[in-house]
Amino acid sequence: MIASKVMATEEKEAAITVDFLVLGAGIAGLRAALSLARHGTVLVVTKEARWESNTHYAQGGIAVAMGGEADVALHVQDTLSAGDGLVYGPAAEILVSEGPKRVEELMEWGTRFDRHEGKLLLTREGAHSLPRILHANGDATGAEIGRALAVAAQESETIQFAEWMTASALLMDEERVVGAELLDAANKRYRVFARATLLATGGAGQVYSETTNPLVATGDGLVLALEAGAVLADMEMYQFHPTALSLPGVPRFLLSEALRGEGALLVNARGERFMERYHPLLELAPRDVVARAIVNESFAEGAAQSAHIFPAPIFLDMRAVRGVNLAERFPGISRFLAEQGLRLDRDRIPVSPAAHYMMGGVKTDLHGRTTVAGLYAAGEVACTGVHGANRLASNSLLEGLVFGARSASAMAADCAFLAMPSASGDFVPSGSSREEVDAAAGQRIEASITALRSMMWRCAGLLRDAELLLDGSRELEKMNEQITDFSIAGSGSRRTAEAKSLVGVSRAVLKSARARCESRGGHFRKDFPHKEDSWQQLHTHYRADGTITLERFGA
Repeated sequence: MIASKVMATEEKEAAITVDFLVLGAGIAGLRAALSLARHGTVLVVTKEARWESNTHYAQGGIAVAMGGEADVALHVQDTLSAGDGLVYGPAAEILVSEGPKRVEELMEWGTRFDRHEGKLLLTREGAHSLPRILHANGDATGAEIGRALAVAAQESETIQFAEWMTASALLMDEERVVGAELLDAANKRYRVFARATLLATGGAGQVYSETTNPLVATGDGLVLALEAGAVLADMEMYQFHPTALSLPGVPRFLLSEALRGEGALLVNARGERFMERYHPLLELAPRDVVARAIVNESFAEGAAQSAHIFPAPIFLDMRAVRGVNLAERFPGISRFLAEQGLRLDRDRIPVSPAAHYMMGGVKTDLHGRTTVAGLYAAGEVACTGVHGANRLASNSLLEGLVFGARSASAMAADCAFLAMPSASGDFVPSGSSREEVDAAAGQRIEASITALRSMMWRCAGLLRDAELLLDGSRELEKMNEQITDFSIAGSGSRRTAEAKSLVGVSRAVLKSARARCESRGGHFRKDFPHKEDSWQQLHTHYRADGTITLERFGA
């Protein structure tokens, strides 16, 4: 392995060179790596084991229009409608039109989607006008796709993996990214030099106390890009999944939208179905609508509304569903619920919203190019404008496939005649996490992270206003001072780097949300509760100095 060669050296700062560096081993990173492997050596870096990513936890499926031009046109329209006036049309066209080819490639690589008598099974999810969601192993679609891609990558002679490595900074040669600085589990530093670097680091759900995301989703790639000079777009647009399991002391386990696609109802504490009061698509309305409806129904009449505490339970009810073996259709969900003493066919399942997906991210063009030379981004960490203000259900895995492949093509083309950077050069990291923390300081950093996540849920969650956002910004800066003060000079720490990432992402979300004085999609402000026509197709662009501009994609 390339990683083992790096770690075998006795140098204080080991260094190697590869043609292409991919940070992240989810669907976007692996799909890009498979294309890049035809053009040179590829190193895929992942913070933990290679299967630990948001992709692995994706349950419901992958949306794809495989029924010809009319099907494609309808999928595009559903994507635009769900995105609430903020989707960049050309990105949506690319996503949907190139999707079938990419899914066919997945099947050629061995992805086993669920079938009946040889025919692919399709289900429906929120805001889709018809069933077009492929799924695998019932409710383990992401894990199956990740497995197939990882197997294909492992079989390649030019792709190698570096597991349990954290990217702490991007390496810069003047204004071009030429690789990254990495930390291993023992806080030893390594430098990897590459002709092109792809950020495929996923989302930042850990910025919120209530999230469906795994622990690795701390927004590292966003802050790495920001420090290198890249622009972040639409950072106020975070999607809160309506139905995460809501039990005291139990992780916020995702209860897939496919449950509602198979007939699950949402009922309030009185047992009343309520979605007819909020949207004509009922339980299959766009996610932002369903999430806020659940918040509204959770509050007793006359109670002050808050996104922080849900005083009355809301339930997912499948007891009346017929013709579906729920334990077979949703084996993973059924197993987890059984551990809590619950069954889909017998019990009402308590649910509440949780942070799930970031629509914003590192601004790229339609080929994954960021605003910094040598740096590309794909998947959840990137923002092409394809999701607008609210991602259409099951478009996320499709995005990773389509734009992972497109980013790889751009990287190979842009670097075809570019010389390999020299590992002996005096390249400057774009940022630094060169701090080592003792045990006591580590505990204080954890306390600060916990406080930060609670603050973000309270101040920048489902329901926002100017006062909450300003309070959050003030609290954040105090937390940032604490995290900085707790560090001492040393060789680096993964958790300190993650803490800095969480601070950077939080700052971008809070400032971007303050700038958008309207409500649209996942961004809802109680002091500006309506959409404004003047804000349609205007995207917030956030830079490292904290400035925000409003611009149109493609302009």
